[in-house]
Parts: sequence; structure tokens; C-alpha cells
Amino acid sequence: MKLGIVGLPGSGKKTIFEALTRAASETGHKGETRIGTIRVPDNRVDNLSSMYLPQKTIFAQVEYFLPAPAGAHKEKGSDHPVWTAVRDADALILIIRNFSGYGLKAPTPYEDYLAFNQEMILADLITVENRLERLEADQKRGKSVLPDEHRLLQECRQTLEKEIPLRSIPELATAPYLRGYAFVSAKPMLILFNNDDENNTLPEIENLAGREKFALIKGKLEHELSQMSEAEAKDFLLEFNITASAMDRIIRLSYELLGLISFFTVGQDEVRAWTITNGTGAPDAAGVIHSDFKKGFIRAEVVSYEDLMAAGAYHEARKKGAVRLEGKTYIVQDGDIINFRFNV
Repeated sequence: MKLGIVGLPGSGKKTIFEALTRAASETGHKGETRIGTIRVPDNRVDNLSSMYLPQKTIFAQVEYFLPAPAGAHKEKGSDHPVWTAVRDADALILIIRNFSGYGLKAPTPYEDYLAFNQEMILADLITVENRLERLEADQKRGKSVLPDEHRLLQECRQTLEKEIPLRSIPELATAPYLRGYAFVSAKPMLILFNNDDENNTLPEIENLAGREKFALIKGKLEHELSQMSEAEAKDFLLEFNITASAMDRIIRLSYELLGLISFFTVGQDEVRAWTITNGTGAPDAAGVIHSDFKKGFIRAEVVSYEDLMAAGAYHEARKKGAVRLEGKTYIVQDGDIINFRFNV
């Protein structure tokens, strides 16, 4: 899972990136994209590891990246550097300033949200218009054009010209014919309102476009927390009445935004969490581990995390009938512990 952190200048993107990834403040390479890969906290992995005492414990991972500063916009017809950087992201995290400070204008979160949406819409509109021009030129030269692609691009243009982001139209945002364009306004988006330390309220934002989630974060406070030791951080959380760190909350919201779940494989060699999309069938889940598992899939031996913990051991769960054999039509559930049987 790869998420790009974006926002208008001065919104606190760098502060929140460093809080999320526990990265030190940047001292060099200021013109480069910053990337942080972090472990997804999951108590279930910890408990399974305590049960099996494996040689390796592997948590799921998520990558957050902060695009390099964009500089001035390029001329019409070329892609803005920020959009180039985030086109391969699974989702975006939009940081919106909702804090005051010396020399700063009063925060305008709703206006900032609209302004950033307009930038994304413009970037996609340029891409669509350029592609339609090429397709229509090909048609005049007698070259074949995929009618569905042409129709969908026209629908995209009509939507974008109405200043509607593509993520608000699911059939456009997820259309297979458009996947290669990686439209930025089609990506699911998590909106984080970057509040003052003392402000616990969300600003009012009307008419969110869909495929969005939103939450508040106190970027400066969370940045201080990320630089502390574990003991210091625990006291800090209690003092400021913070129930979970920004990293934990944002990862959870990121999973919900993308419809992701985790299943587990266990054993004395390794306990590991695997990330899949909710609704994934057993053969495709097996393919996440190895293509041979999917190719030669026979069946899946499944027990839920809750049933295993209640039984206390795998053999006890089997005695109680909690271990099931599932076939190709089984839809993997969050928390499933699976042993795949295959033959290639």
C-alpha cells in the first residue's frame, strides 16, 4: 500500500510525514521525494507470535511518501511534478491547514479543500484533452480506436469540466479502460485537518466528493511525540488525552479507505500478516504469497483469529471444529489464519 502526502504550501505536509514515519527533520537532498516504509501495528500479529514463537515475525507494511517541492507550474500540456510523483499512489492524504500562527492568515480549510481539488481536476483535464486529441487524430488517419476508451474519456471530460473530481463517479474512477491514466482526482483520499494543539474540532466541509475519509490531526504535537522514547511517548499521550498515535489512526483509516484487510500465515518458521482487498477469493489471496499457490490451488485450511485465541492452540481449535476446509469460491475474511494446500 502506497500513499502520497499532498497539500497546499504551508499546510504542514513535511511535519506530518515526519510524524508518521518517525523520520528526522530533513537536512539534505531537499529537492527529492521522501519515502518512509513503516510497519503496520497489529496486536493480532503480536499475539500469534507469542503463541508460535517463530524464527521470524513479519508485519504488513505501508509506504508513505512526500513528493519533492513542485516549484512553479509547467506550461499547459505538461504534467505538474507533484502529479507525476503521485500517479502511482494507491491513495492520497490531503493535509489542510487548520492552525493559526504568527504571520499566518486565518485558516480557511474549506477554501483550501476546494483549491486543491481544482488543481487535481485541472491536471486530469489536461491529460484527458491531450489523449482525446490523439485519439481523434488517429481516427482521421483511419487507425482503430477502442470505442469504450473514447466514450469513457469523453465522460471524464464532461465530469471534470463541471469541476467534479473523478473519484465522485465510481464507474469512471475504477474503469479498467482508464486504469493506465492514473487520474489523480480519481484516487481515494484521506483528508487530514492539521489543527492547533488546543483545537479538537473538525471544520465544516460540505459536499465531499465520495471515496474520501477525513480526520483531524495535531501535526506539531504528533511530530514531538514521534521523536520521543516509548516511555516518554506513553506519558505524553496520557497528558494530552490522545488515545492512539497519528501513525496508528492514519494506517487504520488508510486501510478503510482502500477497503483492505489482513490474513495471516503461522508456523514455527514464520508468523506473517498479508494485506489484500476486502472481497478477495481464496485463490487470489494465495497468489499474494506466491503465484504457484494460486496456480495449483486445491483448498484452504482456515481458522479465524478469534476462534484460535479462544481455543488456545491450533489442535484445540481443530478439536472444536473451528478449523474449516474452504474451496475456490471462499472469500477471505479479515483475521483469517490460512494454510493453503496446492499442487503444481
